[in-house]
Amino acid sequence: MRKIKRNDIMYIKSIDRLGRNYTEILDQWRILTKDKGIDIVALDMSLLDTRRGKDLMGTFLSDIVLQVLSFVAENERADIRRRQAEGIAAAKARGVRFGRPPTPLPEDFHTAYQLWKSGKITGTQAAKKCGMPLATFRYRAKIYDNG
Repeated sequence: MRKIKRNDIMYIKSIDRLGRNYTEILDQWRILTKDKGIDIVALDMSLLDTRRGKDLMGTFLSDIVLQVLSFVAENERADIRRRQAEGIAAAKARGVRFGRPPTPLPEDFHTAYQLWKSGKITGTQAAKKCGMPLATFRYRAKIYDNG
């Protein structure tokens, strides 16, 4: 945004690349075209080309198309989020687990944990005994504490 100069041309693949929702898209369009004074060309919609129709009628038509497409883009994102949430809920109901499968604790974890807990060795030494990073050792020790 800082490098854009007046009379530059910005090519965008689709209007929804300007923002996450209707308001953001309209705000970015206004900032770019009115405040910064650049032209925008939406490659997927030839009607959204501010290089053409600089008169009142052209501006009016561009604004209408922009508003309709912004509304459609926001609705499409809401539908995607809803379908995604439904899919996740259905997968969880089927028993699907998300994320990396947990790795088993090393055989000597309990011994290293007890030595560390009693203060006989440091966390770093305990982690090395188990062959894991210190942060992982602390994380697994916290889970181990909680049962």
